[in-house]
Amino acid sequence: MIRYLILLISIFLGQNISAQTKKNNTNTSKPNIIFILADDLGTGEVGCYGSDNNKTPNIDKLAKNGLKFNHAYTAPLCGPSRALILTGRYAFRTGAVNQDNVAKIKPSEETLIPSILKTEGYKSAMIGKWSQFGLTPADFGFDDYITFKGSGGYWAKDKKDYLVNGETKTLGKQEYMPDLMHTQLVNFIKQNKNQPFYVHYAMSHVHNLIQETPDSKPDSKDFYADNVAYMDKLVGKLITTLEELKLRENTLIVFMGDNGTASEQYPKATIGGKLLSGKKGSMLEGGSLVPMIANWPGVISPNKVTNDLIDASDILPTLANIAGAKLPKSKVLDGRSFVPQLKGQKGNPREWIFMELGSQWYVRDQKFKLNREGKLFDMSKAPFEENLVANVSENKEVSEAKIRLSAVLEQLNPAGGIMDEGDGSGRHANKAEKNAKKAEKLKEKEKSKND
Repeated sequence: MIRYLILLISIFLGQNISAQTKKNNTNTSKPNIIFILADDLGTGEVGCYGSDNNKTPNIDKLAKNGLKFNHAYTAPLCGPSRALILTGRYAFRTGAVNQDNVAKIKPSEETLIPSILKTEGYKSAMIGKWSQFGLTPADFGFDDYITFKGSGGYWAKDKKDYLVNGETKTLGKQEYMPDLMHTQLVNFIKQNKNQPFYVHYAMSHVHNLIQETPDSKPDSKDFYADNVAYMDKLVGKLITTLEELKLRENTLIVFMGDNGTASEQYPKATIGGKLLSGKKGSMLEGGSLVPMIANWPGVISPNKVTNDLIDASDILPTLANIAGAKLPKSKVLDGRSFVPQLKGQKGNPREWIFMELGSQWYVRDQKFKLNREGKLFDMSKAPFEENLVANVSENKEVSEAKIRLSAVLEQLNPAGGIMDEGDGSGRHANKAEKNAKKAEKLKEKEKSKND
C-alpha cells in the first residue's frame, strides 16, 4: 500500500514538474522577433558602418555580437519602403510606387507580416510611424499599437495627437513621443513574455523636424547628433528590458534603416571623409543602401559580416521562416528567406536586387546596375561612385552583365504592373495638383490684398 502511494505521488509530482517546465518554456520553441526600423538613417550615420560624425554604441554592439549586412537595400522613400518590407512584394504589384498609393493598400488584397505570424501563435505590436498606410495597424493584423500622424513627431508643439489601440490621445507639453512609444513597447513585451511575439518598431528618429531631445544640453549645437544618440539609447534600453525579463536569448533583433540619409543631413553623412552616391528619394546607391544588422544570441555568431545582396522584400519570408509560418500562395512574393545566412550557412543568396520608386526602377547585382532607360552602371566603387558604362558591346563582361540584367527586368516586367500616376518622383501622386491649388490660393490671396 505504501509503495502504491509513493508511486502515485511520484507520478503526480512528475506530471506537475513536467507541466511547470512546459509552462516556463512556452516561449522557447518559437523565438520572439523585434524588427527595428530607423527613419531616414543611412549607412553613413551608423558607427559600425564607419560614420565620421555619429556614434551609436548600442547599435554597434548588436553588430559586434551579430551579423552586419553590407548590401541591404530598400525603396529610397519611407512609404514605398515600408510597404515593400511588410508585404514582401514589389511596388508594381502592390501599387506602392509613391507615398500616396501606400494608403490605398487594403488588408483584403495584401497580407502583412503580423497576419502571417499570427497563424503560428504570435502576438504582434506596431510601435510608431504608420502614417503612409491607411486604416489602422489592427486592420492589418496587429494586436497592439501606438501611432502618430506624419513623420518625426517628438514634442506637443508639433504633434499633439496620437493613437493607441483606437483611442486618440493628446501629447502632453512635457511628453516626448519616442518615450511614449518605448513605454508602449515595454508594456507589450511584459504582457506577452510567456508567448512568442513580434514587434514592428518604427522609430521616430531621425526624421525631420530635428529638435532637442530630453538629453540635449542647454547649449547643444547639434540637435541631430543628439537625436542619433537618443535613438541609440532607446535601442540600448530595449535590450536591457529583454535581459531583465530573461527573453534576450530567445529574441531575434533586426535593425534596419527605411531609406538613405535625408537631404538636410546628407553633407555630414560621410564615411572616411567621402559622401555616398545619392541620398533619400534618389535612385542612386545611397538612396536605397541602408544599415541592417541581425542579432540572435546562440544562433548568430558574433562579429559576422556578409556581402550577400539583401532586398527588403526578403524580410517577410525570413520572419515567416523563423516563425515556422506558411507563406500566402494567392499572391506573388518577391522575397527569399535569408535564415541560412543568419545561421552561418551559405543558403541561397540573391543574384540581384530590384528597386523601384515613382516611374523609375533598376536591377542591381554585385557589380553592375541597369536602370529603366537601359543605362548600365559599374558599381565596383559603390557606395561612393557609380560610373556609367560606355561602349558596352566592346567588353565581354559588361555586355554579358547587360544581357543578364535585361533578362531580369524583362521577366519582372514592372511596366506591366501598377504604374505611377504622379510626377514620377514617388513623393506624392498628386503633387502637381497640390502645387497648382497652392499657387491658385496664393494668387487669390494677392488679388484680395490688391483689391
